[in-house]
Amino acid sequence: MKVLVAEDEPKTGLYLHKGLTEAGLLVDLASDGNQALSLVLSEHYDLLILDVMMPGLDGWELLRRLRAAGQHQPVLFLTARDRIEDRVKGLELGADDYLIKPFAFSELLARVGPLLRRSGQHPPLIRLAVADLEVDLLKRQVLRGGKRINLTAKEFILLELLLRRRGEVLPKSLIASQVWDMNFDSDTNVIEVAIRRLRAKIDDEFELKLIHTIRGMGYMLDAQERA
Repeated sequence: MKVLVAEDEPKTGLYLHKGLTEAGLLVDLASDGNQALSLVLSEHYDLLILDVMMPGLDGWELLRRLRAAGQHQPVLFLTARDRIEDRVKGLELGADDYLIKPFAFSELLARVGPLLRRSGQHPPLIRLAVADLEVDLLKRQVLRGGKRINLTAKEFILLELLLRRRGEVLPKSLIASQVWDMNFDSDTNVIEVAIRRLRAKIDDEFELKLIHTIRGMGYMLDAQERA
């Protein structure tokens, strides 16, 4: 599933790109309306998330041109403009939904799912599970054996990465780049400490251990016991 995000505010664009990618979507990012128009006319997208106020073409004019060109992907508008007239204008132009800034990412994800279903695609993955471990990505909730487990933001991202790559050995360099957005430094023990703390919450009270150290290679999450 491929999504285009058209957002001229860099921090918001990167925030959306990271969150939607972590939700299992392929995401392209455009920083203005003209770039977004060019991408949509040359690539296939299952959903368009458009800021209204952008340089070049604003979101409304962009949508008008896309509909005129026969592009009928679902469109979600993001905007700080909360007047009823603005919402009506967007919907009249052919938008499918309208989300006011600032917004919670969980609300955005909840709106993206139905739009992708409407376009005939599967919604983004919102639950991950292995053995008796369950993770709700939308609610950011973790259960093991029915017991609620409280994780920090980084611990949650680390667990999600391990779950999405279940059965794969993840080197420290990959974990460092995906969780901490940094290059791995062999002199730091930040990853070992994070894994140890995650294990204490996820594994220590349970007979079946899920997080495994593969000596000299990295870490993996798997429901199979390892020697």
